[in-house]
Amino acid sequence: MFIDSHCHLDRLDLSLFDNNLDTVVEAASLAKVEQMLCVSVTLDDFPTMADKTAKYDNVLLTCGTHPLNQEDKTDLNRLIELARHPRVIAIGETGLDYFYAPETKALQLDSFEKHIKAAIELNKPLIIHTRDAQQDTLDILRQQHAEKVGGILHCFTETWDMAKQAIAMGFYISFSGIVTFKNASALREVAKQVPDDKILIETDAPYLAPVPYRGKQNQPAYVVEVAKHLASIRGQSVEHIAQISSNNYKRLFNLC
Repeated sequence: MFIDSHCHLDRLDLSLFDNNLDTVVEAASLAKVEQMLCVSVTLDDFPTMADKTAKYDNVLLTCGTHPLNQEDKTDLNRLIELARHPRVIAIGETGLDYFYAPETKALQLDSFEKHIKAAIELNKPLIIHTRDAQQDTLDILRQQHAEKVGGILHCFTETWDMAKQAIAMGFYISFSGIVTFKNASALREVAKQVPDDKILIETDAPYLAPVPYRGKQNQPAYVVEVAKHLASIRGQSVEHIAQISSNNYKRLFNLC
């Protein structure tokens, strides 16, 4: 069985799925995807996301503001209040993205620090987005004592050195469909080195569909293709990747 450790079910174009989220969840089940983590990108959208997924026992939630959604300063009290929702198991996604939005750096830094404070107060792991901000990401995680809760560096595309430093702070490294892309040879070298007990798989659906579905809308069922590619890269079986990544997810979120 597989687990999609990062998807955005509320952002799917459901016109491609009979206008029914049931179709997506059923396709995941048929692909042996037993659980999905639906990840928040804005606090304003969180209640709607929670409502849309409320009937699915195999869908859990995060609560947070994506670093590219920084219209206003993050309200720490509101974040904590919303994140007390019983289906929320993580804080985020949060982090830093200097590739797409260097102009909002100050807002991103403020938001990132507040998310770590919320995670520690609620004792929930963090979901981290980082792009072109390796040193600042690591520095803030250390300065704010994020090792107290740990979490995931999701959709990882950075260096093995960054991965090692994050792992030392109790973080897991999650690979998306990017690892299947032709131009991702450096990332595949990183994927070979992550220890079995620190690796996760995800889709980031509806984005970044893996080969052979690249160019189509992504969905949780396609996490199996990520697992197949990692198995090939690492010289392991698909069953092994499914088992270790599922065990890691459950251990991180105390779902064992």
